[in-house]
Amino acid sequence: MSYLIFSDVSLDIDKDFAASHDVRYVPMEYVLGDETFYCTEPENDEMMHDFYEKLRNKIKTQTSQISPNHYMEIFEPLVKEGQSLIYISLSSGLSNTYESALLAVQNLKEEYDNVNIEVVDSYSATGGMGLLVESAFANMEAGMSLEDNAAWLRKHAAKVHLWLKVEDLMYLKRGGRVSAATAVMGTALNIKPILRINSEGKLETIDKKRGNKMAFKGLIDKFEEAFDPSVGNIVYICCADCMQDAAVLKDMLLEKYPSLTVRVTMLSPIIGAHTGPDMLSIIHYGKER
Repeated sequence: MSYLIFSDVSLDIDKDFAASHDVRYVPMEYVLGDETFYCTEPENDEMMHDFYEKLRNKIKTQTSQISPNHYMEIFEPLVKEGQSLIYISLSSGLSNTYESALLAVQNLKEEYDNVNIEVVDSYSATGGMGLLVESAFANMEAGMSLEDNAAWLRKHAAKVHLWLKVEDLMYLKRGGRVSAATAVMGTALNIKPILRINSEGKLETIDKKRGNKMAFKGLIDKFEEAFDPSVGNIVYICCADCMQDAAVLKDMLLEKYPSLTVRVTMLSPIIGAHTGPDMLSIIHYGKER
């Protein structure tokens, strides 16, 4: 049984896996300074390094929401061809992409009789979407139907954990995640907040550590609290252009859990615009959130 598997281009996914599988992407835009970039597939590491260097040099960035019409432009030609597909969206708690995709599918169903599209809310982001995309392909290759695969993904989305620490609190302040006073004081005291995506798919601060060493330990502690190897042993470490920090975190994980498969990726500009440079995260399957 064959069908297409789509996700937002904001996801982070292992490049070798993506190269060997027909991962489809919903394009997104981001603005950097005076330039607008239209991403049709994940950016390469060189492009992302340049993006984060410009953020470090205080060049402003922003992203825009995807409209239902955008989804219709992508999905309608496939519907006409009789294609079926699963679309795994960025968390509905972080973006309107899920709702826009649902509306687009509803509009298509009013025009066509053969619409077979399953929209799945990842309740996650970045490597969490990457994990679900990997699972979607594994399920399809094992013979799982479109509907059963979508049901499996919805169930297991609640078992995807994303823990992150940020370097520059001003990005969280701009997004309304922390107050201006907290951002200024935290920066002065070298405070690194630990955040997670909760069961509603929303970002929340759960801890604060002073300095990167304690922040790394905090990320490992959160991983150990939630990890369930029976669900899956693939772990994503996503970083905003801090590959040395990612390598340290990977070594810390493998020292305790040598059987893990750890994938290190750079954070997409779509998400990096909201977290800033040097964000570091651990993403994995585990107990239900």
